[in-house]
Amino acid sequence: MLTTPPEQPQSFCILRLSAIGDVCHAVSSVQALQRTYPEAKITWIIGKIEQKLIGDLPGIEFIVFDKSLGWKAYQQLRADMKGRQFDVLLHMQLAFRANLAAFFIPAKTKIGFAKERCKELHSLCVNEHISDSRGYHVLDGFRDFVRAVGVEEALPTWDIPIPHEAKAWATNFLPKEPFIVISPAASKVERNWSTERYTAISDFCHQLGYQVLLTGGPTSFEKQLCAEISTASRAYTINLAGQTDLKQLLLTLQKAQLVIAPDSGPAHMAVTQNTPVIGLYAHSNPKRTGPYLYQRFIADAYTPLACKELQLEPDKIPWGYRLKGHDLMNHIKVEQVQELIVQAIDFYGLEQPLSESPNES
Repeated sequence: MLTTPPEQPQSFCILRLSAIGDVCHAVSSVQALQRTYPEAKITWIIGKIEQKLIGDLPGIEFIVFDKSLGWKAYQQLRADMKGRQFDVLLHMQLAFRANLAAFFIPAKTKIGFAKERCKELHSLCVNEHISDSRGYHVLDGFRDFVRAVGVEEALPTWDIPIPHEAKAWATNFLPKEPFIVISPAASKVERNWSTERYTAISDFCHQLGYQVLLTGGPTSFEKQLCAEISTASRAYTINLAGQTDLKQLLLTLQKAQLVIAPDSGPAHMAVTQNTPVIGLYAHSNPKRTGPYLYQRFIADAYTPLACKELQLEPDKIPWGYRLKGHDLMNHIKVEQVQELIVQAIDFYGLEQPLSESPNES
């Protein structure tokens, strides 16, 4: 709790602009806040892309901060805030862009991260800090915020609407048989596994009898990576890269038996749909940024590499410490991921194909 927690706030402002994965983490805390304060007005200031995924959450007003507008985005935010006064601002982002935005948000109490985690002038734009920081994972860090204003601890849940249009699309474009999704692209190229290894995993999933779907965004790199995997795969692989909007992607991840992905937004989107995820991690600590509900099925190259680099035990690795290097993902072996796939299928009792894929000999 805070040293002087506000009593019965009537209005909250959430400041979390990006990214997709972090916004997914925040949803569970914001919806817990709604359940605790059902009469309170909640406004969420959010990025343009992220709004397309969760902008229809019931009971929340969304105000888009479009970073592509540069300084005009702040001018627009200032205009949007005119005449407003929030009881509490939950400032859930450390980036300088968000810290600057916080100055334009009028609130009696502005709550920021614990002092030891602050950076990018975060402390200058809040007047309270989290004093009871229990969370190591990013999602737990967001839970610290709502616990500070009286939200009781509970297992995270998500309720992200999926429109009828997306469901109609799924009826026409998603396979009826059980399928596994490979979402191969992260926001940074060095976080991606190699095309050859993704292809080997695609072939392995086909051998188990599952259809494989490749998903990715509209960038030329993502479409090229998925095309290369699809072409190299021995069995027919459905390539949806650049062909889904965020709601269609969310539904695809929901209907998948399993999702395989590096540290990326789709991995965390899948978590919100309670779809098991095998995360591929070498650059950031999976205990901090891994698929929250599926930590036991992470292909973790980060921990041994970080321990070696820092000469520390795993529990002594500093919060937020990242490794650098373009070949770190090569430490994740195909056999390691294959074993995790088999374990996940058995552990979660995933739906088994009735027979082997007709494309397999």
